[in-house]
Amino acid sequence: MSTYYSYATHVRAGEITAKRKSDKDLTYTITLNTYHDEIGGRMASDGQNDVTFCIRPFVGGTGSTLLAKRRFRGSINNATSLNIFEADFSFSSPGVYVISVGIENRNDGVVNMSNSVNTPFYVETVLVINASLGLNKTPVMLNPPLDSARIGQKFCHNPAAFDADGDSLSYRLSIPKRGEPGTCINRVVDGYRDPALGINPDARNELQNGPATFTINPITGDLCWDAPAVAGIYNVAFIIEEWRDGVKIGEVVRDMQIVVADGINRRPIIDPVANVCVEAGSTVTQIFRATDPDNNRMIFSAYGGVFNTTADGQPITNPADALIAPSYATFTPTPTQPQASPAIGTFRWLTNCNHVRDAPYDVVIKVEDLPARTSIQLASLESFSITVVSPKPVGLTARASGAAVPGFILNWTAYQCQLPGAQIAIYRKEGCSGGTFSACTNPGDPLALGYTEIAKVAANITTYTDNNNGLGLRQGGVQYSYRIRVIFALPQGGTSPLSDETCLDLPSQIPVLTNVTVDTTSNTRGVITVKWTRPPFAPGDVPGPYQYRLSRATGLNGTNYAVVATINTNLGNNADTIFVDRNLNTLDNGYRYRLEFFHTLNGTLTSLGTTEAASSVRLAASPASQGVRLEWQAFVPWRNENQTHRVYREVRNRPGTFNLIAEVPVQGANTFTYLDNGVDRFLADGNASITFSTDSTYCYRVETVGTYDSPRIRVGQLFNFSQVFCASPSDSTRPCPPVLTLDPLDCNDATTTNCPDKVSNDLNWTYPSKDANNRDCAPAATYNVYFAATSEGTFQRIGQTTAPVTNFRHGGLDSYAGCYYVTAVTRFNRESERSNIVCKDNCTTYRLPNVFTPNNDGKNDLFQPLTCPLFVESVVFVVYNRWGQKLFETTNPSLNWDGKTSDGQEVAAGTYFYQATVKFKTIQPTSEAVVIKGWVQLVR
Repeated sequence: MSTYYSYATHVRAGEITAKRKSDKDLTYTITLNTYHDEIGGRMASDGQNDVTFCIRPFVGGTGSTLLAKRRFRGSINNATSLNIFEADFSFSSPGVYVISVGIENRNDGVVNMSNSVNTPFYVETVLVINASLGLNKTPVMLNPPLDSARIGQKFCHNPAAFDADGDSLSYRLSIPKRGEPGTCINRVVDGYRDPALGINPDARNELQNGPATFTINPITGDLCWDAPAVAGIYNVAFIIEEWRDGVKIGEVVRDMQIVVADGINRRPIIDPVANVCVEAGSTVTQIFRATDPDNNRMIFSAYGGVFNTTADGQPITNPADALIAPSYATFTPTPTQPQASPAIGTFRWLTNCNHVRDAPYDVVIKVEDLPARTSIQLASLESFSITVVSPKPVGLTARASGAAVPGFILNWTAYQCQLPGAQIAIYRKEGCSGGTFSACTNPGDPLALGYTEIAKVAANITTYTDNNNGLGLRQGGVQYSYRIRVIFALPQGGTSPLSDETCLDLPSQIPVLTNVTVDTTSNTRGVITVKWTRPPFAPGDVPGPYQYRLSRATGLNGTNYAVVATINTNLGNNADTIFVDRNLNTLDNGYRYRLEFFHTLNGTLTSLGTTEAASSVRLAASPASQGVRLEWQAFVPWRNENQTHRVYREVRNRPGTFNLIAEVPVQGANTFTYLDNGVDRFLADGNASITFSTDSTYCYRVETVGTYDSPRIRVGQLFNFSQVFCASPSDSTRPCPPVLTLDPLDCNDATTTNCPDKVSNDLNWTYPSKDANNRDCAPAATYNVYFAATSEGTFQRIGQTTAPVTNFRHGGLDSYAGCYYVTAVTRFNRESERSNIVCKDNCTTYRLPNVFTPNNDGKNDLFQPLTCPLFVESVVFVVYNRWGQKLFETTNPSLNWDGKTSDGQEVAAGTYFYQATVKFKTIQPTSEAVVIKGWVQLVR
């Protein structure tokens, strides 16, 4: 944001807002509100007839300038005027832009920045230009950014920010900025100090029980200073962020001014009020009561978009500029009507459908006292929010469509709040649950209730036919529940409450399956019994003779059906609604069945329809901590949910005999589970509790209990067994952590002659038999070894040993430095806590000789360190003569100086001086280099 200077010192506060003019192009009206000092800066304010905006891309690119004329100047009070500058700007393309302005200068005397009288005023707004955002507007601030505070008293201000689009707002603190004249450059003002402790580091809060604070509530925007300690003028800045559907679409910087004075006056107090939620069409009435501890007279003022007024409190008369749709809220009495303490104010607002939105409406009520002329005027704020919700849809009914594809025709009453873009969402689920919902207390969550959205229609539609997208709905035994709700388009957003439920089923003319129960578990000789009902009509109502055809598919969701039984019937009292399916692999497979019913039409067997498929119950078991976890499932047309299922365990030493150990209340299919810890929880047939052994196997079967929801199908409860499944429990006892030791390093052995290319670390540990609480440690099956190269590094597993091996060599290292720990792991893959961490460091000594003889006799010809250089990460070694002239330099840790200069010239015998800057490989990642200085006698 650039700063373009104008006149002298007069600007106290301000912000930039913007709104899109038309959805035909990307033209925005950009508005700057500034508040001018009309006492010390009157002449400058008189001359400030225009400002220059800088408009630039948020990232990269050059800026453009825009001249904006002053279109309004009006008094806020005797000392301050509101000035509005406005101009239109057409953006060339979508993107993120920064709109900024700089004006020379701020008013004099601001104590928490340096030289305010010569500091340009600067604010900026970040605007996201995107056609999908529609006629987007930035939030506007309706409470002027000027306030007064008293030393020692908590001060609060709220900008009364309002977003006409219904976007969500959040708040965060910033720092006032200054611009560079004639550029788009800006920076923080010089010498800025935090109001709370920047002027007086010992400042305390109002209650004197802690340091002073300066904060902003990120949700409500309440800016509070608890409490001022030094009188003067302060400027602060904060940012209002605009969010839509979880994405930030802009932000506005507000720079405001607070005048702090000392005195005996105390601020007035407003009684708190609760937030409000109402259904559109209701009237909101809130009574405010304020008292003044000094019995001063008081005046009320109210701020918020619901009043549809400008920042100076004037009504907005142009419908295109309106903040909300009529009707508008009122507050009485007006600010021109002082009251004695206690003062009473009344807020009223008749809401309607146009006010429905997801975001609440925030209202700020301000009460100011009217003390004697010698005292500073003080104020208090009370904020509350109003959520306007839509009514729930009513009149939902359903009836069978009677079409060839089975379905329902839904109808409902025309919706009351048909806002632009609103849609009615239609939800369906199997089964009826009842319950009603209301907008403010419990609007209802269709997904949580088990519903699936099947369609959306415009809000003016009152009917919908559901035939499952042409696939048809299930007939016979299935009850369908429907609800609807209204979803409003962004940016207003939000939803209505769920409608009341309508629930019914589709009648069927064919039998229904009732049982698919596993009688025998075997991989070759398994047996399943399948049962069904007769069709719901008397013989002769539909011409016979008749036939059942039972088909089977492998798998709970199998679709490759094959006919396994064809049964002719006269619908008499014969045992022809049962089939025992033999020689199956029930050990490894579940099975799925369906029944097709035939009648005779013109002498030919003709299908009247096929039942919904039903699968066998499939049981699975897995080891659990000192027990066995069971889970089961079945895909059937009846309802196994919200029933009590039964779990059986095979009696020890009596193969094939199962004892009922638990009755399990279940809800949804995800609750078809049971953890057996050996306790028999059904004692009516005796107590068969056992103590589990991890070396034994235990066998189970489960019996599900189900029923059809439809009152048309009177079959009572349906009982079906799973196959037998066997499993072993596990032991979840965590092993104990080992106790680790690491072989020590003897630095006295680390000489040049004893300097290996690679080194290794040897780890040894012991495994305890008891833990710290004297409990047995679980047996360890393996041990994991972990390593980190530094004391602050991340540990990685580098190896594993199999018990009883309790040692490990970490080899191939170019350094001893590192840290280790070991864990124990049981055969059930339970890992212990880490052992003690043991670290080893390299030798950090670098000893150099004081004489060498480079005479090519093969003895002491090179100047080398006396210690092993393996531990050196880097070295810079420099040799000087007695006059300080550099003769030789190397970065080789072994040095290998042969008595020659760097360009290969032999140096004379004598004394030379060196400096070695050495950085060692250590476990400390930020270890500093060591500087070693000394001398060496070169003898030839």
